[in-house]
Amino acid sequence: MANSADTHCPYCALQCAMTLTPAAGPVPVALSTPAAPLDVQGRDFPTNRGGLCRKGWTSASLLNHGGRITEPLLKGPDGVHRPIGWDQALDLAAQAVRDARARHGADAVGVFGGGGLTNEKAYMLGKFARLALGTSRIDYNGRFCMSSAAAAGMRAFGVDRGLPFPVEALDTASTILMLGSNVAETMPPFVQHLKGARDAGGLIVVDPRRSATAAFTADGAGLHLQPLPGTDLTLLLGLSHVVIHENLVDTAYVQERTSGYSAVVRSVNAFWPERVQSITGVPAELVRQTARMLAAGARAGGSYILTGRGVEQHVDGTDTATAAINLSLLLGLPGTARSGYGTLTGQGNGQGGREHGQKADQLPGYRKITDPAARAHVAAVWGVPEDLIPGPGLPAVQLLKSLGKSDGVQCLFVHASNIAVAAPDANAVIHGLRSLDFLVVCDFFLSETAAEANLILPVLQWAEEDGTLTNLEGRVLRRRRAVSPPAGARSELWIMARLAERLDAPSTYSEDPETVFEELRRASAGGPADYSGIDYAMLDRGEAAYWPYPAGSTGTPRLFTGRFAHPDGKARLVPVAPRRRRTPDANPGPAAKAMTLITGRLLEHYQSGAQTRRVAELLAAQPEATVQLHPAAAHAMGIGDGTLVSVVNSRGEVVCRAELSTAIRPETVFLPFHFPGAESANRLTEAATDPVSGMPEFKFNTVWVRPVAAPDSARMLQTTEAS
Repeated sequence: MANSADTHCPYCALQCAMTLTPAAGPVPVALSTPAAPLDVQGRDFPTNRGGLCRKGWTSASLLNHGGRITEPLLKGPDGVHRPIGWDQALDLAAQAVRDARARHGADAVGVFGGGGLTNEKAYMLGKFARLALGTSRIDYNGRFCMSSAAAAGMRAFGVDRGLPFPVEALDTASTILMLGSNVAETMPPFVQHLKGARDAGGLIVVDPRRSATAAFTADGAGLHLQPLPGTDLTLLLGLSHVVIHENLVDTAYVQERTSGYSAVVRSVNAFWPERVQSITGVPAELVRQTARMLAAGARAGGSYILTGRGVEQHVDGTDTATAAINLSLLLGLPGTARSGYGTLTGQGNGQGGREHGQKADQLPGYRKITDPAARAHVAAVWGVPEDLIPGPGLPAVQLLKSLGKSDGVQCLFVHASNIAVAAPDANAVIHGLRSLDFLVVCDFFLSETAAEANLILPVLQWAEEDGTLTNLEGRVLRRRRAVSPPAGARSELWIMARLAERLDAPSTYSEDPETVFEELRRASAGGPADYSGIDYAMLDRGEAAYWPYPAGSTGTPRLFTGRFAHPDGKARLVPVAPRRRRTPDANPGPAAKAMTLITGRLLEHYQSGAQTRRVAELLAAQPEATVQLHPAAAHAMGIGDGTLVSVVNSRGEVVCRAELSTAIRPETVFLPFHFPGAESANRLTEAATDPVSGMPEFKFNTVWVRPVAAPDSARMLQTTEAS
């Protein structure tokens, strides 16, 4: 049964508004997917203004996809998953928890969540892990996405909200500096908010590739800075050097609203433009021009600095985001009426998903789990003694490294994440999954991670449930049910409630989203991410709700207008410096050439591709991974367009076809991370992490590239089966 519903797209954090209505008739026979039960129309909303990308337009086609899991599946001794009943499935999961705790202790049970869960499910997952399972071992895939920007925002501003201003504020800016984000492909409706800066000639894009977003700077619309991978921090230090030494600093703002200026001045003294050019490859004059444009924009229509994963997914990602924040503070941008700094959240609920308890070190409301006052507040809401709440656990990479180890996680629950494809050093992650005593995966498709599970629990898709999400601007939105789910699928809220009963867990676990949200409101009250003044009724009326939204307030569309969130009300300028990179792997053979690998997204696919690779139109447009190479580098290696190529390092190998393009630097290769098996880019990425945020090194990995006459069929089969 289908109903009309106003809701939001299930994919990225732009959370484009859409209206779902019962489908009027069948889709053309030529499409391989069944007719979608719902028609999708874009809805006028500040973020997308009626527009959708092709992922959004096709999102309803997955609701009745033939590959949908509709009943619990148990893996037998022969490795085949077979249907079982819900009671048996829940009994098995509960017994696996009891066994792991009895043999190894409470922290032998782990939970891995996701930024696609609603606020209600993310909140309940944190509570379920800590009280029902009794474990500290919970983290989520947002650690791979927003953690560096979040850590930088917390130490500079005292709070982390991706965009501390409504996205519409960008419309009137005369200058926008965008670092490490290809929004033209990752969230296409966003580009309309860049029009004002483009028309003013003030769009500045920093990317080693001439991406679709960088191409918007052509014909006088702005600048494209194309640094060597891994040198963004040096580039930002150079920009701050110019701002300081050309007297472009907003002195009054810095004196009144920041601390730490002198230390930052000393830290950038060694990064004059010519030296920055020698390290980054960006011409010194472009460094100067960029700094001057930002300063002029701040005095005119407004300047904004935006960062994305390209500069954050590094072992120095927190410092790089901090350098971008320092630059914005020197120019006097954050907290003003027409300028600002922000970071572009990636996953659909990447913002809300990191606020309410999925992270290893946090409690609801973005509270620190080590803060005695925070623990006491949440314990009171949950109705349990404070000492029943475990302390901090392990961030995602360390959690995954512990799988199957003698002192690590032995029983793992995975929600809304496909870690077999999306996690760094994916071969090691798959080995860890196979080393577990018991793996439970909640999913609606047989993802590569679900394929490894002992037990798969079928859950609801986005249009089958109610709830809330928080978009990239910190605005809380309503998700509304439009279609009935398959009879055998269940909400994660229902699953957690039933398991909590079997485990005799303390506190309460409702399966009703609104009831859970009411508890979330109380748990978040007084915290940095305070939702206590928000309820379903106001969201259903269409009221804008930007957190923090304490009870009795009207919310906070623009943060920091009067003060920052530190006790003294001032932002922190924090000196940072580049760190030495690891020595690359040894050459695997004389025919191979060392290159720097960067990874990223394609227009047609999302995250690990577990959903978009099942949409016929999207898969037809991008059916396989290709490695992008510069023609000059390819020619030197005897590689032509479409040549089969081996990309290898000590962690693994990818075999795919070459795509030659002058849009990439000659010493760099690009791989999308949406594909599994022999095309899985994360077989090559390193599980080294940022010491502050726990972010893995996704964007700077040494690989060796060489042509292969034909794939080694035995090796390809082994690699594919390992996925």
